[in-house]
Amino acid sequence: MSIEYFGQHARLSEATVANGFVFLSGMVPENTEQADAKTQTADVLAQIESWLQQCGSSKQHIVEATIYLTDMADYAAINEAWDAWVDPKHSPARACVEAKLAKPEWKVEIKVSAVQAK
Repeated sequence: MSIEYFGQHARLSEATVANGFVFLSGMVPENTEQADAKTQTADVLAQIESWLQQCGSSKQHIVEATIYLTDMADYAAINEAWDAWVDPKHSPARACVEAKLAKPEWKVEIKVSAVQAK
């Protein structure tokens, strides 16, 4: 079995691939300047799409997603961005939980797992 590491740093990799499975780290917004939850979610989803592509996958191949929100009051806003992005014919299993994130300016963090497109 081989494991490929993408965006590897000393502490973590942005993504790993093992036996056709793609595991992304929790993705957080890159631009938080006056960004609301919907904007931050769209930012994160764009990153997810980019990492999946680099790993030989796509959003249509996501099998599960976990969304972490700092405030459940933002649930409708993140769903607006999610619903505009996700392929409704390939919607993954999903959980959404409220959590304290590592930086106070982050409103959302999303972690996904997918399979490689063959």
